[in-house]
Amino acid sequence: MKENYRSGFATLIGRPNVGKSTLMNHLIGQKIAITSNKPQTTRNRIQTVLTTGEGQIVFVDTPGIHKAKNKLGEYMVNIAERSLNEVDVVLWLVEPTTFIGAGERHIIEQLGKVKTPVILVINKIDMVKKEEVLPAIDAYRKAYEFAEIVPVSARSGENTDELVKVILKYLPYGPKFYDEDTVTDQPERQIVAEMIREKALHCLNEEIPHGIAVAIDRMKKERRVMHIDATIICEKDSHKGIIIGKQGSMLKKIGSTARYEIERMLECKVNLKLWVKVQKNWRDSDYLMKNFGYRKEE
Repeated sequence: MKENYRSGFATLIGRPNVGKSTLMNHLIGQKIAITSNKPQTTRNRIQTVLTTGEGQIVFVDTPGIHKAKNKLGEYMVNIAERSLNEVDVVLWLVEPTTFIGAGERHIIEQLGKVKTPVILVINKIDMVKKEEVLPAIDAYRKAYEFAEIVPVSARSGENTDELVKVILKYLPYGPKFYDEDTVTDQPERQIVAEMIREKALHCLNEEIPHGIAVAIDRMKKERRVMHIDATIICEKDSHKGIIIGKQGSMLKKIGSTARYEIERMLECKVNLKLWVKVQKNWRDSDYLMKNFGYRKEE
């Protein structure tokens, strides 16, 4: 092990839909966190690992910091805020704009309570003219004292190599936490459930954005084929009809797009069977939230 090898933890925070999962997937080089153009897609902390010759960064992806509306919302906010104190460096993703709204002010307030160095990552620089990035940097610099400010494009990968170098600067010297070939500590079942939920979010209309969860009922490999039975849980009978679709067409679409991704990840054939079940107000039930994998961390 090199004397000057660094390893540590970095957390990604930011308002919902700012591109945290896209950035993490790009840095790791494969899909771990689900991405969707609907906000609040990520519900659990996802640990992914990036190992380079200079160091190892363990990324903890958190749900977006926002004002909570129900028990699921409270759970997501608590995890996001707690993780700020438990890591070596905080990456705050924002969009390239000079407008610092109430949501950003709320995050600045939370950051004021922690001692961890904060790197401001201005994402989506591919969406604006180059000369619009500097005023955005300036506006944020006046609002908070950042350790560093790095503009990137998570989608195209522009300047992400520079971001990795900057993150490593703030990690302590020490040996690796994980083997070189580890990319995530998420159990396979959980990643499969998240992939199905992502495909459901992509296929469905706006009316059912967050009111769905996915439970894996069975996952068993038999003769080189992975058999997966999963249930999509929604909050209303009307939602169940939309998820199933006319003569089951929507459920088939969700199933076939999810199966393709799962086969790529597991590198084997997958036989995926999906069901839909209504659990009214599951997002306000501690018991049901535990059932769907949203456990409060002690």
